[in-house]
Amino acid sequence: MPSNQTGAAQTPPETVLEGLAGFCIKAVLVVFIFTFIFQNFLIPSGSMASTLLVGDHVTADRSILAPAAGWTPFMPYRDVRRGDIIVFLKPVEETSGPHPAEHRTLVKRVVAIPGDRIHLRHGIVYLNGVAQNEPFATRPNYATYTPYVDEFPSIDPSTQPGVTAEWAAMLPDYLRNGDVVVPPGKYFAMGDNRDNSLDSRYWGFVPRENILGRPLFVYWSIDTPEADDDGTPLSGRAQSMLHEAMHFFDETRWRRTLRRIN
Repeated sequence: MPSNQTGAAQTPPETVLEGLAGFCIKAVLVVFIFTFIFQNFLIPSGSMASTLLVGDHVTADRSILAPAAGWTPFMPYRDVRRGDIIVFLKPVEETSGPHPAEHRTLVKRVVAIPGDRIHLRHGIVYLNGVAQNEPFATRPNYATYTPYVDEFPSIDPSTQPGVTAEWAAMLPDYLRNGDVVVPPGKYFAMGDNRDNSLDSRYWGFVPRENILGRPLFVYWSIDTPEADDDGTPLSGRAQSMLHEAMHFFDETRWRRTLRRIN
């Protein structure tokens, strides 16, 4: 008498070749995601405090604000907006440091978009003639008042330390009745820590093609020493790895874990 059958066909065991193919597919997906969609960065300076702190490790979305590519029409591209925090390549090359002739990766906030007119008075941003309420930005005070920074662009940039020679020469071409007019395809970006930020006031506009993406959230934050705002890249800072490993438990800012960036 034949034995009872369950009626369910047994799944044949996976072959080595099938397993290898599945692994390769997953590896390709991971590489695609972290090459074209997400990328991690470390914040080395306080130029974006208190929005972003020194030692914040952030994940950036490279798909939304990156320049649109014809071969990826399915990606959710959109235009850069005022108030966006952006990760971008610094528009001017470094002339010193460990990697001269390199464009650093920076993070700032977009203050003005193409066609906007901008100036500062007493540290307050005036956009198209209207004073802006920016709760995320540090407020100017007498102790930190700097005429070039707080009255931009009323002071001659060629006399200011930190201002690139190229920007000092170009700035007069963009002035209209005391305002800086942002040209097509360019953006004016500043740090939220306005008194401690080397930004568009020092090296000019951010070209659209330099924008890499938008930070989404802080996935880890640890109290680390501050580096120079322009002296080191946001990513690839091997010198901080030892400090982070030694002080992971006692200096991690647990409350900032998975904090959304606005």
